[in-house]
Amino acid sequence: MRFATVEHQGAVECGVVDGDAWYPLPGNPAMLELLQAGPSAPREAGRQALRDGRAVPLDGLRLLPPVAPPSVRDFVAFEEHVEGVRKSIDGAAGVAEQWYAAPTFYFTSPHALVGARDEVAIPAGCTLLDYELEVAAVVGTDGADLTPEQGEAAIFGYTIFNDWSARDLQRAEMTVGLGPAKGKDFATTLGPWLVTADELAGRRDPDGFLRLVMTVEVNGIETGRDLLSNMSWTFGELVAYASRDSRVRAGDVLGSGTCGNGGCLAELWGRHGELVPPPLAAGDTVTMHVEGIGTISNKVTGPKLAQELARADHVEKALDSFMTRRFDRVKTVVDASVRLLEMHNAGESPMAMGMVRTQATEALLPPY
Repeated sequence: MRFATVEHQGAVECGVVDGDAWYPLPGNPAMLELLQAGPSAPREAGRQALRDGRAVPLDGLRLLPPVAPPSVRDFVAFEEHVEGVRKSIDGAAGVAEQWYAAPTFYFTSPHALVGARDEVAIPAGCTLLDYELEVAAVVGTDGADLTPEQGEAAIFGYTIFNDWSARDLQRAEMTVGLGPAKGKDFATTLGPWLVTADELAGRRDPDGFLRLVMTVEVNGIETGRDLLSNMSWTFGELVAYASRDSRVRAGDVLGSGTCGNGGCLAELWGRHGELVPPPLAAGDTVTMHVEGIGTISNKVTGPKLAQELARADHVEKALDSFMTRRFDRVKTVVDASVRLLEMHNAGESPMAMGMVRTQATEALLPPY
């Protein structure tokens, strides 16, 4: 079964896709509400929608992200992608040893999701816009500390995931030592719909991976092709790892990470040593197709204007504070020396002079 959230007659509605038609769910529940109601609720609603038979042509509908997720985790499960992008982003060769230890992920914004045919604006200040071809699993039941088998059983379905990336912004901000921020959270495409896990069960290989062909084109020219089964961890393992010492909730989205063999431009830039193919520009159309799921296609539009922030001046403030403290301490020592001379000439007691010497000594001690 395939669930699509659409804009229909000015309203947001969820329904079932069958062929070239969309069938609205009775009562107009949101996809997230159905998932939270239990694993059987979406299918029951879908079957009722098909029985009602109120078919609407898909062509006239705007496809929205199929679910409004509580959270979005994006993994990095393809070794070939890691090798190419690492060289492109930070100039390092090979794959970090830690990558093999566990399926690393980062959290991206659930508030910047776009639909299968929506336009995507170049983010402010970006000159190296890139796509990332992925598949995402959508969790159907809550869970914590799951085994890989339980993680697999918790998956409701799958959708295509384009993790749009501003590589120049990403490269700069990751030198701080945290994960990507403005280099990623401006747009993520989900769509075209949510395909239930049972529809893809026959495409699973003996090791538990989904053997689905994935392709990406820019302006009709194929730039990447891979198999989803080239992941190094199954989706069940990704869900299990996400739930370790934590929780996954119904509706959570877990991206596979970008596939290899041209799954993104940065991988190719790292391998070629130059920006070939070129970064995405206004007017380009990025089309992704995943066997058994469907197709998404987004047009890139012109850049947004940056709302510039003033640079932090913490270094200058710290230096000013340091110099002020040094001046105050030196002044204390000089004043104490003058006072000691005056006290000596006046014949004051050694005890009184000792107290002044103590003040001067303390002023010379660190921290400065």
